[in-house]
Amino acid sequence: MSQVCMLACLAPVALVFSAPAGLTQERGPQQVAGSAVYKTYCGVCHGPVGKADGPLADSLRFRPPDLTLLAKKNGGAFPKDRVLRTVDGRKPVKGHGGPDMPVWGDAFQQSPDGYSEAVVREKIEAVVAHVETLQER
Repeated sequence: MSQVCMLACLAPVALVFSAPAGLTQERGPQQVAGSAVYKTYCGVCHGPVGKADGPLADSLRFRPPDLTLLAKKNGGAFPKDRVLRTVDGRKPVKGHGGPDMPVWGDAFQQSPDGYSEAVVREKIEAVVAHVETLQER
């Protein structure tokens, strides 16, 4: 793996340790803005509106998918469960979100803030809900 690709893949993971989300295990789950989580963790590769045009997209070994086409490619229905599993990454979906995509479930849980499983799930669900709003119909 090239140094550029390695840096590109690790940059979003590094943000976990400095993200402004402010959720801790002690505080537990709370309302999370999916657009803010997306912007912090996903936009660098997938782009601001999910068109696979983030600033690091060209540096990756494989271009990230255009997230605005997920429903269109699934017969018009947003594949929420598949997207949840892909973003979480701890139970991989065959053919989706390979080793080039961070395992956000682990990254969120292992952050210095010590996110609980409930907070991890909430962050992931918030991102997925935001991605659903990006769909071209």
